[in-house]
Amino acid sequence: MSAPGEEPEAGRNTESGLPLEPYYDPDGAEPWPPPGAYPFARGARGDGYRERLWTMRQYAGFGSAEQTNERFQYLLRAGQTGLSVAFDLPTQMGYDSDDPVAHGEVGKVGVAIDSIDDMELLTRGIPQDRVTTSMTINAPASVLLLLYELAAERKGISAASLGGTIQNDILKEYAARGTYIFPPRQSMRLVTDTFAYCAERLPRWNTISISGYHMREAGATAPQEVAFTISNGIAYVQAAVDAGLAVDDFAPRLSFFFNVSNDFFEEVAKFRAARAVWADVMRGRFGARNPRSQVLRFHAQTSGATLTAQQPLNNVVRVALQALAAVSGGTQSLHTNSYDEALALPSQQAAEIALRTQQIVGYESGAANVADPMGGSYLVESLTRRLMDESQSLIRRVDELGGAVAAIESGFYQREIQESAYRHQQLVEAGDRVIVGVNRFTETSQEEVEILKVGADLEEAQIRRVRAVRAERENAPVDRALDALKGGAESNANLLPLMRDALAARATVGEVCGALRAVFGVYRPSVAV
Repeated sequence: MSAPGEEPEAGRNTESGLPLEPYYDPDGAEPWPPPGAYPFARGARGDGYRERLWTMRQYAGFGSAEQTNERFQYLLRAGQTGLSVAFDLPTQMGYDSDDPVAHGEVGKVGVAIDSIDDMELLTRGIPQDRVTTSMTINAPASVLLLLYELAAERKGISAASLGGTIQNDILKEYAARGTYIFPPRQSMRLVTDTFAYCAERLPRWNTISISGYHMREAGATAPQEVAFTISNGIAYVQAAVDAGLAVDDFAPRLSFFFNVSNDFFEEVAKFRAARAVWADVMRGRFGARNPRSQVLRFHAQTSGATLTAQQPLNNVVRVALQALAAVSGGTQSLHTNSYDEALALPSQQAAEIALRTQQIVGYESGAANVADPMGGSYLVESLTRRLMDESQSLIRRVDELGGAVAAIESGFYQREIQESAYRHQQLVEAGDRVIVGVNRFTETSQEEVEILKVGADLEEAQIRRVRAVRAERENAPVDRALDALKGGAESNANLLPLMRDALAARATVGEVCGALRAVFGVYRPSVAV
């Protein structure tokens, strides 16, 4: 805190705009319980990373299932400990590769998956019962999860042994990202159907990764990222409870996904604050008694929005600092971005450097030797309390609007994030927020980096493959299964067993999503994202 009679130094704030004092003394707050104890501000586990490091999970996916499988195999040989799948935009939007809507986008920002045949190629040679897999997929998350389950069963691997995560967080799509299909309330039904299905068949699977990452990328501040993410989590828990599920039956499989930006101390404090706020919500609001229901477990990814196309090798340093912040804040798994991602999909060399960054933090930096290594820092403790207060204030505003779904439908999230993004851009353009190599220190001797390119012939090959699936299969069972799915969508039946029947008969992703579109309709936003 400032010395008596002194004013705080002007113009010094966190990245999110929280004012900073010139120095900090203890703030008089009661010390937190130790790591592993409610409200878990100091960490989800009492021993931190001493028994095992976080899961090193590099995001990968491009072109065809075969190409992505090759990258997975390489990353596993290089020491990656979990897989993370990126899907192309047609797959994310529930369209097959030969749909006119998909033209020009097949395999461009992730892997194209149209049917069980593609999923089998994607997972070929992968021990699905020993390697956990995260899938960044939302509107058709249940469809891709079912394909993953079917591919495992064709290898003789039981569904009960599968571990991993589907993002399955549709609310943030309406607020910040835009890859939605169905209206919000029908989408929420698919989320809760997935909770129930996995509780019965895939007990080790994390059924949702409630994501603040994309809202932060769109311009949200740290308090907004925490508040809107936890408000979305409240909506999912309430929807599941309203659907008749007991909170302690499904809450232990909820997980979160956060961004790691450049302000090191604020980011460490953000993770500590988020755990404490969620623990209070789960115990106080929902009456969760199982400690595993109260713990906010999260995956972190370094910030793509902070990567620059100018002087791209500088991104190696940014990613290293962000990775250290995530580890100091107690993440359960981590993806480190590649330095070339502002230009293209990661090259193999860039992906390897990103993975080596995690390994150096884990094995050389000492950050993993104790739980909550920044705990007790006057600055970090003050920021933790401040972020809790700011986040809880925003959560109350969301509650007053009727909860997350109503707040998103009214455009509240979108307006708040857009205003924060605008303020950030004003600071950058004025030079008050320095971005090295962009608005200061622009002279460089860096050579141009080679980037990965996806050939146009990939789309043609993928179109041939999906059309071959339709030509080779028996269409009568597919038609019956899709008709049953439409009937289920018009009732209150859990839709996942019906979708599973259709996919097992070799229905495509686009056909299954199309059957649901026919009943649910398509969401048309009144507020631009």
